[in-house]
Order: sequence, then C-alpha cells, then structure tokens
Amino acid sequence: MNEFKATFLGTGTSQGIPVIACNCEVCLSDNPKDKRLRTSLMLTIDGRNIVIDTGPDFRQQMLREQVQTLDAVLFTHEHKDHISGMDDIRAFNFRAKIPMEIYASDLVEIGLKREFHYVFGDFNYPGIPQVNLNRIGDEPFTVLGEKIIPINVLHYKLPVKAFRVRDFSYVTDANFIADEEMEKLKGTKYLVVNALRKTEHISHFNLEQALELIETIGPEKAYLTHLSHLMGKEEDVSKELPKNVVIAHDGLAINLNEV
Repeated sequence: MNEFKATFLGTGTSQGIPVIACNCEVCLSDNPKDKRLRTSLMLTIDGRNIVIDTGPDFRQQMLREQVQTLDAVLFTHEHKDHISGMDDIRAFNFRAKIPMEIYASDLVEIGLKREFHYVFGDFNYPGIPQVNLNRIGDEPFTVLGEKIIPINVLHYKLPVKAFRVRDFSYVTDANFIADEEMEKLKGTKYLVVNALRKTEHISHFNLEQALELIETIGPEKAYLTHLSHLMGKEEDVSKELPKNVVIAHDGLAINLNEV
C-alpha cells in the first residue's frame, strides 16, 4: 500500500504549553512531551503533504519537521490559533512557483479575508502569499486524488469542520457532534480528538467526553490532542487511559497503514 502518514505538528490549545507566566507543574515539566505548540497536523501521502490548520507556530513546525514541500492546506475553522500562520506559506510559494491550494468553508473564508486582507486584495504586492481558495461545504471533496469527507461538529456554537481521509479521522475544537455526522466517523481505525482538560469546558470535549466519543466510534487506535496545561502531566494522565488511547505529542508520526 502507498505511503500514508500523520505527523502531529502541534498538540496544544490556544495558549500552548508552557503557558506564559505560568509556574504549574505541567508548564515547568522537563518532559518534552509536555511541551505543546498550537494544534496542527500534517498528512503525508506518497511524499506529498497536506497540513490541517496553520496556527501561530506554523513556521516553527515546518522548520522542526524539515518540510521541504507543501501541497495543500485544510482549515477546520477561523479561530486565530488555527489560521494566523498562513502568511508563512509564501516560503512554499517561492520554492514551488505556484499558488498554495487552500480549502475552507464560507465562514473560514470570511475569517481569512479579514485576517489576511492583503492576500485577497486587488493589489498583488510582491512577496505576499499566493493562494488558490477552494470552498468546501458538506459534500466530500478531493485533494491530491484523495477523497476528503468533511464532518460538521460544533465548537460551542461555532461550526467547525472535522475531516476523514480513508480510515483516519481528525476532530479538533469540538464538544458536540450530531448523530448524522457521527455516522461519518463510523469505521474509523485511527481517531484524533480534542481533549482540553479533565473538567468540563464550554466549547471543547474534556477527557471523559473524549473517551466516551472514542468508545462510541470504536477505533483501533485513538489519539488525544489540543490539550491544555490543566489536563495534567503526560506521564500521569497516560496511566489513566485505555490501552488503545494515546496522548499525542508534538512531532509524533504514525504510519496509517499499520492497522
């Protein structure tokens, strides 16, 4: 089977870990797995790369993973910690000499045009990012020949897109999934889901809710992402999890052909 890999570029919430000016045991931890950049993921399919969300740490993530080429960007929603690094795709424009293919819902398009008005304006200033905006809705679409199934989830009241590619599903920034959308996740072998902390939150699954979702979907392997420092230290929380559930960490790469 062809190459199909996922790399966790970042696994932290909007503040990242360590949090500025915080002296809790998680933020002071010397365990590299407790250091978390803002949440993002890269899929590699036969040597071609798709990134899901370009947060404020996008540049740092690309340098750390030594990414030389990027073929497409999918956006889940328009919050700053998921879009604000888009300006740095211009490095890939310069190398490839072509616009970047980006995929966004109508709401994300509005957010991108507000945040990066100079990218979408009439005056094509030299050196700005070059993008080809592909609007996505509720229907499956194709990227690099791969079928992408968008899944509608809610981040409190904000619509967010989760994505399924083959038997891999990625759900970030959500705390509600309607029954008809849950059906799109059934049969997933690898499930990535946000789990912010142990106590309940207005717009994210907490640990208990994330584990309930995982049990409902029944993947062979599940990964928790978008963690805050309030979740606790990685080595402690890991001991509480079912055998098929792993706390993802920055830089973790998984071969999606293994199961």
